[in-house]
Amino acid sequence: MIRFREIRAQRLADERGTLYKQADLPVALCYPSPYRVGMSSLGFQTIYRQLHALPGVTAERAFLPEDPQEAQRAGEGLCAYESGRPVGDFPVVAFSLASELEVAGVVTCLDLAGIPALSSERASRAPRFPLVVVGGPLTLANPVPVGPFADIVVMGEAEEAVPVLMEALRACSAREALFRDLAGRPGFYIPSVHGETPGPPVVAPESCLPAYSSIVTPHTELANMFLIEPERGCSRGCAYCVMRRSDKARMRVLPSERVLSLVPDHARRVGLVGAAVTDHPELPKILHELVKSGREVGVSSLRADRLTDELVSLLAAGGVRTLTTAADGASQRLRDQVDRHTRVEDLLRAARMCRDHGLAGLKLYVLIGLPGETAADMDELARLALELAAIAPKLSLTLSPFVPKRNTPLARQPQEDIASLEDKIATLRRRLRGRRRLRRWRRLCGQRRLRRLHGQRKLRGQQRLRGRRKLSNQRRLRGAEGTAAGACAGPARPRWATGSGGPSER
Repeated sequence: MIRFREIRAQRLADERGTLYKQADLPVALCYPSPYRVGMSSLGFQTIYRQLHALPGVTAERAFLPEDPQEAQRAGEGLCAYESGRPVGDFPVVAFSLASELEVAGVVTCLDLAGIPALSSERASRAPRFPLVVVGGPLTLANPVPVGPFADIVVMGEAEEAVPVLMEALRACSAREALFRDLAGRPGFYIPSVHGETPGPPVVAPESCLPAYSSIVTPHTELANMFLIEPERGCSRGCAYCVMRRSDKARMRVLPSERVLSLVPDHARRVGLVGAAVTDHPELPKILHELVKSGREVGVSSLRADRLTDELVSLLAAGGVRTLTTAADGASQRLRDQVDRHTRVEDLLRAARMCRDHGLAGLKLYVLIGLPGETAADMDELARLALELAAIAPKLSLTLSPFVPKRNTPLARQPQEDIASLEDKIATLRRRLRGRRRLRRWRRLCGQRRLRRLHGQRKLRGQQRLRGRRKLSNQRRLRGAEGTAAGACAGPARPRWATGSGGPSER
């Protein structure tokens, strides 16, 4: 444990905003990816702060080690950062999941903590093992794959559900009574009661917004950046996206005064996070105030059709060096087909603004493999790339494969064969060779890793999870084999840290 203590001590010393509290109900709040990924999660940090604010409740953080196999060989169990207490000693262990790929991280974390991965095994030996709770963005679209491993799943936006859960935990001494109580409440999926038919996710009221950072640290994907959401949800209807508009989860916009009032004085870098930040009507005002105060700024989800000279000028003044936006469709025909209302004219204007405001380059995300995509569509993408490259100081294309997601209009569409996608990338690379930079999707470069992640080698879910944790008893996963196989068919842009690889490599 010496190595973990050293890493923990260094990271805690560099953090600003760490919370400490003694309480009757301690919760181990775990993120099933390494520290630098978990601490970049706005939802994870928000729930951490919310648990500390509840009377009689406290939370301590734990993360998947950078090298889980090395941790297993060294005999290092999973421990909380704040106290060093073993995660297996907490009465409640809660996970925040962003994608299906992180289900495998849950299994590894439980294994390192000495907790049986399957809830059915824990139930037969309760209350010896902690209660396992799961929440996070994954529950908005596809909570079923985590069902075999979770006792309780908090569905959707958890701001109102978390206090209800903590109150129920304190009131119910028996787990069966707790499960019966929560099974009848909105926002809770109890796999042992509901089977594979979870209810709809809940939506937090505007009074609970926004989410914002509790802790600022240099050891993250977004180093020393204070994150806050000026809006939540999306007003658009892109057919492939789980965040697309709905009557229930409409786009909720926060007043600029509210957003700015929550930025602490010590924050020198501020990131505005959301599914459609550039649709915020007061975004220029927010950026102007932040830049005027001498802060660096960053904005997620820059929509090309919303970019203006004023907005790009403010971004440049706030330290942004690369203008990043998305086409998400190889051709205009495909963008129209999936209701992505980005025109070629919008992308060309973005390239011109990138040049005119002295930015270093333009980065363009492109979704390939959409249903009905043809060679003609890829040819149009190549022509567009060359046209953009002639305007922007530097052009970088980042390609991502379409992966159908549940609860979207394209959920039933097939995913294109990996070999076919590789051929398209190779053809595009030849068209652009020696002219402009072409990237594959981030953290999924290399045919071997792609095939492992997307099932080209036909690995069963049981085999994939075995690569993440060495089970001595194969029966522990056999009951969940079908669900685990689906859990490993993750998203186009998984959030695994670069140093660890995907679940099959682990």
